[in-house]
Amino acid sequence: MSGFDPIGLAYLGALAVSLGGLAILDRRFALAFWHDARRTTAVLALGVVVFLLWDVAGLLLGIFSRGDSPHMTGLLLAPELPVEEAVFLTLMCYSTLLVWRAADRWTRARTEVS
Repeated sequence: MSGFDPIGLAYLGALAVSLGGLAILDRRFALAFWHDARRTTAVLALGVVVFLLWDVAGLLLGIFSRGDSPHMTGLLLAPELPVEEAVFLTLMCYSTLLVWRAADRWTRARTEVS
């Protein structure tokens, strides 16, 4: 019997929930999108594109492969490149940007106090 299996959305759902949590932190502390939405969009887009190109190069060279998991949707952006990869790369770049901005803010605050 074929049909929709919701377990196939587990990983994508976990990534989406994680991105939502980052957005809540971002809003609370105005670190990225709530500080400068245009610049944040550009930085995240550039980061995701660079890492996707890296992934494509790795796939073409046979270094990377898609793997198989029942927890993924099976939707592909390109052969061997699952849609979840783009969402994961967005999560990774957004996390890095938030940590960088928070560390920069903390360092500047400590410097001003000294």
